[in-house]
Amino acid sequence: MSERFIAEHIKTLKPSGIRRFFDLAQSMEGVISLGVGEPDFTTPWSVIEASYHSLERGFTAYTPNAGLLTLRQSISRFLDTRFQVRYQPEDEVIVTVGASQAIDLAFRAILNPGDEVIVMEPSFVSYIPTITLAGGVPVIVDTYEKDAFKLSKEAVEAAITEKTKAILICSPNNPTGAVLSREDLIGISDVIKGHDLLVISDEIYADLLYDDTYTSMASMEGMKERTLLVSGFSKAFAMTGWRLGYVCGPKDLIAQMLKIHQYTIMSAPTMAQYGAIEALENGLSEVEMMKESYKQRRNYVVKALTRMGLSCHVPGGAFYVFPSIKSTGLSSSDFAEQLLMEEKVAVVPGSVFGDSGEGYIRCSYAASMKQLTEAMDRISRFLDKLKAKE
Repeated sequence: MSERFIAEHIKTLKPSGIRRFFDLAQSMEGVISLGVGEPDFTTPWSVIEASYHSLERGFTAYTPNAGLLTLRQSISRFLDTRFQVRYQPEDEVIVTVGASQAIDLAFRAILNPGDEVIVMEPSFVSYIPTITLAGGVPVIVDTYEKDAFKLSKEAVEAAITEKTKAILICSPNNPTGAVLSREDLIGISDVIKGHDLLVISDEIYADLLYDDTYTSMASMEGMKERTLLVSGFSKAFAMTGWRLGYVCGPKDLIAQMLKIHQYTIMSAPTMAQYGAIEALENGLSEVEMMKESYKQRRNYVVKALTRMGLSCHVPGGAFYVFPSIKSTGLSSSDFAEQLLMEEKVAVVPGSVFGDSGEGYIRCSYAASMKQLTEAMDRISRFLDKLKAKE
């Protein structure tokens, strides 16, 4: 009886592959989880205090739909100082419930049925379902380990059709940690301008860049007016549970996105917004501390996996490694399941990030060095057992 009330396009929507392994790991004792992309640090104390104080002062009502103006001003200053991109806080910024809501708003505002969106893969698991739910058609462009999982301008050009509306870029990338350099963005932006496309630039990991200076797509010549810059507080500030993000872009498009936001969300949580103001104004030193710790862990994990014989490119940002497990002869799903059952280490099969992720696993190094050391020992032992079976 209830089956007929479910929309057909929802029936075919696959549940998150990441959550499946996370839920399975949580049901077992002694598991080391390298699965979910979440900092192991707690939110900086000054941010927590600022949120407490907002409650003590009785700031418990709705904020303006677009978010506290003070927060939007802080976001504007932050992006200007950090990435040389200036947005007007009054009408070019919306505070959202996480970066995920910002991406959802973007696609619902821009897509007509059948419009195509180019997506680089491997990609975060929510991108393609979000495009589909908005009536769009995802067009996949694969990236490869031999190219450090970077998107090329030639690949973008080849994927464009008369139905192409936009391109979604995530740099640093989840799951690969790949970073598009300024030179990469110059080439891609030339293609985008030449075909009059829009870019949704997911920059949630922009502050977790280890070996270079970050370049925002919106800072490229002629790109600010055709870019929706999406970011938030979850990753860099260890605020995943606060569910706070933002989107910046041309005011005419932001105005349309704000209408959707008004009807579906109203406004982001008030106490979280006050915490975010503190994060941007006084929390950046803690971000640097966390980033330095992630860099040390990245270096350790890459070396450990390489010593085991697993090919692993050095990620330039985020907090993931994406090693190849093709040499084992197992599918990424089988590898992850057997590793979890035999050695109690949870990783994510690369296949959940798209077909080009098959043959890889995603390991988050947002875990303590003690946990990472033990996890690497267990993975090494698992590989030795696989070899012994050959």
